[in-house]
Formats: sequence, C-alpha cells, structure tokens
Amino acid sequence: MSVDIAVFRSLEEACGRFGPSSVTIGNFDGVHCGHRALFESLVGRGGKSSVITFDPHPSSVVAPDRAPKLMTTLEQRVRWMRESGIEQVLVVPFDRAFSKLDPDAFARKVLVEAAGAKFVAVGGNFRFGHKAAGDVGLLATLGRSLGFETQAVDPVTWRGVVVSSTEVRRAVEAGAVSRAGRLLGRPYVLMGDVVSGHGVGSKQTVPTLNLAPSSEVLPARGVYVTRVSDLDSERKWPSVTNIGVRPTFEGDRVTIESFILEGYGEPAPRRIAVEFLRRLRDERKFEDAAALKAQILRDAGRAVKFHKRVRGLE
Repeated sequence: MSVDIAVFRSLEEACGRFGPSSVTIGNFDGVHCGHRALFESLVGRGGKSSVITFDPHPSSVVAPDRAPKLMTTLEQRVRWMRESGIEQVLVVPFDRAFSKLDPDAFARKVLVEAAGAKFVAVGGNFRFGHKAAGDVGLLATLGRSLGFETQAVDPVTWRGVVVSSTEVRRAVEAGAVSRAGRLLGRPYVLMGDVVSGHGVGSKQTVPTLNLAPSSEVLPARGVYVTRVSDLDSERKWPSVTNIGVRPTFEGDRVTIESFILEGYGEPAPRRIAVEFLRRLRDERKFEDAAALKAQILRDAGRAVKFHKRVRGLE
C-alpha cells in the first residue's frame, strides 16, 4: 500500500501536529523485512502510522569510529516507508545535546510532547536515551505512566539468521546480492547521477551508463545481472553491471558501469537506479580490450537468459 507521507524535521515542528500516533523508532537503514514488520505492527493501533528516525545517524555523533556505512539516504528511506504504509515521519536532528537526554526525558519530549504517541512498537533489542540506558522494559514502564502502550515485535529471520541492517551490509559487501535481496524483500539498489566515464567503453568494448552512487555500501567488485531504471521516467532496462577498477585498462578507482542489454534510446537517462539481482563472476584483468569485449558479451548472454527466466516466472 502506498499513501501520501508527511515529513516533520524537528520536535518543535511536530508538536501539536503529529499526534495522536502509533510509532516505531529507529534508523531503518535499508528498510528491510524486519523494519517492515515493525511498520505493519502499527496498523489498526489508533492514530497515524508513524516513524521517528534520526539525522544524522546517532553513531556518527556519539561514536564516529564505529558509525556504519549507510546503504540508503534519508530520502530513499522515507520513500520506502511510504510504500510500506507509513503516513508520517518525524526526523529528529541528532546532535550532542539530544544525545544527552536520559530515557525519561526522551519518552516525555519525543514520544509524548512531539509525537503524541499512543502506541509504540520496537524491536526486542531497542535501546534509547543517554548512553543507551533505556531498554524495552523501561520503555513499557514509562509508557504506563505517560499514556502509551508498548509492544516488542519479534525479529524476522531468514534461514535462521535475524534480518538486520548489519546482515544486509555484510551480504552486499561480500557480493552476495541474491542473499541481500532476500533479507531486504527486494533487490539491493544503488541510485545516483549518470556521470561521464573514460570513453573507453564506447570506443573499445561496449557503451555503458556510469553511476555515481549515493550509497556508501557497494557490492564487492565483480560482474552482476542488474536492472536499470530511469529515475526521471518509468523506463526500465535489463542490464549487466561491472563494479571495479577496470584492471584491463590499468584503472585506479572503483567505477560502476552498466551495459543496457536492449539499448536505452533517447533521451539518455540522467539519474538511474541499478538493482542487483545476481552475481556472475569476479572482476579480472584481460590481455586486451578485444578479450574483455568478448567476455562482456558472454556476460550479457548469461544476463539475457536470467532476465528471460525471471519474466517467464512473472
């Protein structure tokens, strides 16, 4: 289900306008299956189904050396929240002053005064307040005195593994994009602007769209079956994508190059999303451009078969 979504950028902006609400709290990087279980638990609980999240990521403020790389921008997370039925989002600016709120102050200022929460759903390992002093038990206790109900939602598992942003990142960075897709409930995607490459592909191998991604988390170097979407239109194309340093041409920086299997026509896309469906092989160095081109065409052939099989299943 998709609904319109309201985004509030501060506690002050939300006060008197956000509640009554049913809320869940977190960073929600990736918006995976576990996150969507939290969103679904809000339905029918009274008030608007709502999310409280933070910008920037709290770890980047209180423990920068341990801050995770982010898979998604705030804009992407909000869009996927909307597609999951969330009606409004409170984005709390996270700074040193906010990090000092003790659990009681967090519950009063954020959940009651700003969000008007009547129901709060969190994961069983949820922590809040200064130095993560509050847990689910304390949240439930505070809720009984402040007028909101608390529910701990069971984790979602896949093949015995608890679905988490950490597990998704681990799968993506290992190149296990099929596994990442299972954890996310959709393909892992990189979005961003199309940028100019070195011009080698159009002259010596095959023409590609080169992506400057917004994500900090990239799949491992290699070749993947992908699907490219034009973010400014509804156009989509089957594709094969290489992530790597172009060793055949002595490259020294990572690039993301997608070969559109059916051609993309005009106008050329300016902003794209690249969905990673399956890993084909490692990146490797070839003896010359002709050998690389031959391999790219073999990769393309495998990708074509994959896309035909998927379309047949659909």
